[in-house]
Amino acid sequence: MADVLAQWNGLGYNRRAKYLYDAAKILTAKPQPWSPDDLAACKGIGSNTAAAVCVYAYNQPLVFIETNIRSVFIHHFFAGRTDVSDKELLPLVDEMLDREHPREFYWALMDYGTYLKATAGNAARASKHYAKQSTFQGSRRQVRGQVLRLLKNDELALSKLAQLVTDERLTDVVSDLQKEGLVTLHHETLRLG
Repeated sequence: MADVLAQWNGLGYNRRAKYLYDAAKILTAKPQPWSPDDLAACKGIGSNTAAAVCVYAYNQPLVFIETNIRSVFIHHFFAGRTDVSDKELLPLVDEMLDREHPREFYWALMDYGTYLKATAGNAARASKHYAKQSTFQGSRRQVRGQVLRLLKNDELALSKLAQLVTDERLTDVVSDLQKEGLVTLHHETLRLG
């Protein structure tokens, strides 16, 4: 697990590295192709991600939605509206899905969504599911990232970590990282999970 966290460093959302590691252990014991249900049974993988993996890995004609796809469909079918739900978008995606070439269909949609964001703005902001991410600078996420980055190459005594990370939330952050299995504490020394 420590190797996975070290490689993941800097990508953010470090729990995803643990979920990926745990999912790999579960899924490699199953025969392929994996079904969306196999994937969604793994912690951290929802129905959209499960369908996307099956589309891209096995070229299966499944329906899913993500932010760039949302942008395309909201831009073209719901211009001027706000609070557009995925329940409204999914039937349109299903109706337009190229069932012979689903992988290419989604690649094109995602590329087009990126283009629309750059040229026409982010239509996905009109989605009911849109949530603006909180500022990173000064956040708990920043402290978490700092702790994991410091542990990337070696273990650290808690006293040394407290000298390097002077944020008052450090104790709570370390406790949360332990509960999530991202770090372990042994004899007052902290190391990656």
